[in-house]
Amino acid sequence: MTELRAHAVEWMRERIAVAVSEFTAATALVVLFTALCFASPHFLTADNLFNIGSQTAVIAVIAVAQTIVIITKGIDLSVGSVAALSGVMGAIVVRDLGFSVWTAALVAIAVGTLAGLANGALVAFARLPPFIATLGMMSVGRGLVFIVTGAVGVYSLPKSFQLIGNGVIGGIPFAVVVTAIVALAAGYLLSESRFGQHVYAMGSNLEAARRAGVPVRRNLIAVYALAGSLVGLGGMIAASRVSSGQPNYGIGLELDVIAAAVIGGASLFGGQGRIAGTLIGAFLIALVRNGSVLLGINIHYQQVIVGLIIWAAVYFDQYRRRRLETRV
Repeated sequence: MTELRAHAVEWMRERIAVAVSEFTAATALVVLFTALCFASPHFLTADNLFNIGSQTAVIAVIAVAQTIVIITKGIDLSVGSVAALSGVMGAIVVRDLGFSVWTAALVAIAVGTLAGLANGALVAFARLPPFIATLGMMSVGRGLVFIVTGAVGVYSLPKSFQLIGNGVIGGIPFAVVVTAIVALAAGYLLSESRFGQHVYAMGSNLEAARRAGVPVRRNLIAVYALAGSLVGLGGMIAASRVSSGQPNYGIGLELDVIAAAVIGGASLFGGQGRIAGTLIGAFLIALVRNGSVLLGINIHYQQVIVGLIIWAAVYFDQYRRRRLETRV
């Protein structure tokens, strides 16, 4: 009975923590959106809102991948490099091999999945800390994209290549539709499937999950492979937006997606996070980037702002945990 009560208390504590994080992030989002409406006459224009939607889509898709990894108490620092490599490979198969944009998307997803499998194998079998495993992949991925392109962007792509990043369905950016599908699928996977239960269990207590019969190694590989596939998709959306494969794309992207996940309630201590919160965080980061451009804020200051947001989000995560431990 005491053990059941302890589990119930822990479950309630996590639910409250997630709800508080999501409410705080949503409030900040509304405040920032309102402030930008007054601060810039260009903010509410159709072109700018379309741009925000497409920009949010890239951050959101990759932030969903990061969230799944963070829930397992891991981290993926290779998302920027893998996204760049995936987008470049998608662009190359269209320009040089004449494949369709849909085939290019599959190639980009496959490249991301392979990188994710490598990350997962390093974490699960080589027992490298996720930080080290993905830091190495960050360097490998960036090196490969420079080798493949000769450090030159992939241009001269057909107009059809822009469909995924700039296309519209019923007035809604196609990238936003893709993001909604990804978010719904990932949310269902985490909340309704046995795999999702295992992901949360591993993040809460890896050793306890292993003793309970959870196939930890297999699940870790699946988590990083799934994350990699989403990063590949995000890289393809980003390449499609600018109709080119850019070897320098994604430098610093890991900061944006980690910030989006943490702002939305994912805990860097593992076992906690929801896709809905991540979407709120992604939209908030996209608004910060977009608003900074509209207001003429230097890009270097934007990096400072994102860094401060990460500090604040992690501090708040620690603070709420301490408060809940004393109250619940």
